[in-house]
Amino acid sequence: MTKAHVYKRDHVNTDEIIPARYLNTDDAAELARHCMEDLDAEFVKKCKPGDVIVCGDDFGCGSSREHAVWAIQGAQVGAVIAHSFARIFYRNCINCGFYPIELPGAVDQIRDGDELEIDYKAGTILNKTQNKTIRFTPLPDFALDIIRDGGLLKHIKKK
Repeated sequence: MTKAHVYKRDHVNTDEIIPARYLNTDDAAELARHCMEDLDAEFVKKCKPGDVIVCGDDFGCGSSREHAVWAIQGAQVGAVIAHSFARIFYRNCINCGFYPIELPGAVDQIRDGDELEIDYKAGTILNKTQNKTIRFTPLPDFALDIIRDGGLLKHIKKK
């Protein structure tokens, strides 16, 4: 079951996602050990594979580091749902094979601990805790292809 970890704030920056002091590696498993550490020191302990992060506006602002996406992927987070994303972070997600979900008012529609089921192609989130379906605009097919292939480099090699 996918659980929501909600942070009711805007402008969660890449240094909060993965602090700069850990940028001496590109190993996703090592980065995962420190994912969200400066925002929530307990995040890695309570996050289970497939869980999602839910935030407000401008998620991933700050430095344009792929390490932030790698840390989230290494922590086996299923998705990040945010009101909006910093554009470079958003594209880094797709290029690294990770699905960012833009959902205006995300923190008003999903509560911490809610159990969710996401249909990425249809653009729906079934909030099982609140017994409601939330719609979002799904990514276009070209972006889904990149994500399905494991990121842009793998996608290009496949072609």
